[in-house]
Amino acid sequence: MSLRKIFTITLFSLAAISISAQDMVPIKIDLPEPMFVGTPTNLSIPNLEKPLGEPRPPFLAPKGTSNIALGKSISSTDEFPIIGELEMITDGDKDADEGYFVELGPFTQHVTVDLEKQYNIYALVVWHYHKQPRVYFDVIVQMADDPDFTTNVKTIFNNDIDNSSGLGKGSDMHYVETAEGKLIDAKGVKARFVRLYSKGNNSNDLNHYIEVAVYGKE
Repeated sequence: MSLRKIFTITLFSLAAISISAQDMVPIKIDLPEPMFVGTPTNLSIPNLEKPLGEPRPPFLAPKGTSNIALGKSISSTDEFPIIGELEMITDGDKDADEGYFVELGPFTQHVTVDLEKQYNIYALVVWHYHKQPRVYFDVIVQMADDPDFTTNVKTIFNNDIDNSSGLGKGSDMHYVETAEGKLIDAKGVKARFVRLYSKGNNSNDLNHYIEVAVYGKE
C-alpha cells in the first residue's frame, strides 16, 4: 500500500473520529437537593468503593439521548409496597423526604421498567434512598428484549459478591448512596426492559427506590 493511500485512509479515520466526538454531549441529569454532607469512611462493608470527593464528571452520550423511563410503567416482585406506589419510581421526582420513596419487602426484590419499545441505552441512574448514607446489597441491573428476561439478557452491573441472590457472582463494587444517584454505563445496549435487583441495605433488610432514570434514544 502506498504512503499516499495510507495517509488518505488516516485522514478519513481522523475525520470520522472528530465527527463522532462532536455528536457526543453530556446527558442532562437533574439532581435533587443533598440531604447530608460528605460520606462516612468507617463503614465495614467489603468491596466498598471510595467516595469520589467531588461532583461526578459529565457522562457523554449521543445527541438526542434523554430519560426514556420517565412516566413508563413499572412492575415488581413486591406488587404491594410497604410504602409508596410503584409508579413513583419513574415519575421524575428524586427528593429523599418522606412520601417520595417506595419501600419493598425484605430479601431479594426487583423492579422492572417497560420502555414500550427498543432503545439504544447509554446510561442508567438509580436512587435507592439518599436521606442517609446507606449501602444497598446485591444491586444487579439487567436488560432484555422480553418481560420474562429470557431473550438477549445483558447484565450491566452486579455487586453481589457472594451470589446470594442466585444471579451469578458480581465484580462491581458496593457504593454509598448520595443525591447524585448511581450512574451505570450501559454502553449502548439495545433493549426494551430494564430490571433492577437489590437485597436490603446496611441499615435494614428492606429495599427502597426513589427514582430510576434510563438514558437512551431510538
